[in-house]
Amino acid sequence: MEFLTHIEDVFQLVVQYGILLMECVGVTILLFTALKSIWGIITRDSHVRLTLAKGIALSLEFKLGGEVLRTVIVREWSELAILGAIIVLRGALTFLIHWEIKTEEASLK
Repeated sequence: MEFLTHIEDVFQLVVQYGILLMECVGVTILLFTALKSIWGIITRDSHVRLTLAKGIALSLEFKLGGEVLRTVIVREWSELAILGAIIVLRGALTFLIHWEIKTEEASLK
């Protein structure tokens, strides 16, 4: 029985590090995209909105991946409900940003 507890602890640790990695990658992408977009505004790049939207969408995908990983280690229904709401909100944001990307790409053609 002690062996199974040890395996569960290791699994939980691996998942927590995976969540941290996904969150860090998402934040890094968002910060890089923001800086790139600020530079695009300064240089008057006409594609700055599209660049920013794509970066935000990619960042949200990583953040969403972290939330999905977090569902693996949830132990209570209340936590699962909160995570479900976060996943739905981030999914909706991703959908809206992808719609904006398509609209922006169509207007540039």
